[in-house]
Amino acid sequence: MSSQLSHNKEPPYIRKTLSDSCPASSTANSKSLRHERPLRLGSSGSSDVSNDTSTNHAESYFLRRENRLSAKKKAEEEKMNSDYKKMYEKALATNERLKSRLETSKQELAVIQDQLQKAQNGKPNDCGSNVLESEKKVKAELKQENQRLKDENGALIRVITKLSK
Repeated sequence: MSSQLSHNKEPPYIRKTLSDSCPASSTANSKSLRHERPLRLGSSGSSDVSNDTSTNHAESYFLRRENRLSAKKKAEEEKMNSDYKKMYEKALATNERLKSRLETSKQELAVIQDQLQKAQNGKPNDCGSNVLESEKKVKAELKQENQRLKDENGALIRVITKLSK
């Protein structure tokens, strides 16, 4: 049995994993592997060295994995920070642009209000004179019409009085 183990090149942790995880293996085979494990671990110093190297390999694997994950996490954080920075800068630029447009609109509004005020102050006299002239014309026409109707009424009264005598 020990000669089989010394010729076997696979690390012991792989055999252990395969034998423990394989439910299809025969019970005799699994019993023999279970009996071999304690012999392998305690039989010679060379197996301890292989266990140490496999442990070192496992540790180095986990350290590399941890380093990769932390580097990936740092990269994601930096990307998120740069994304937030870009979004902040974009929002800041938008705010500045909108503030300048607001100021421009306020200035235009002030100019338009001044023009409106000047127009309202200047036109009532002009508009009032136009209204007064048109009212005078209408009033004169109404006076003429009224005088005509009075004359006609007087003539009708004279005709009726002559007819009634």
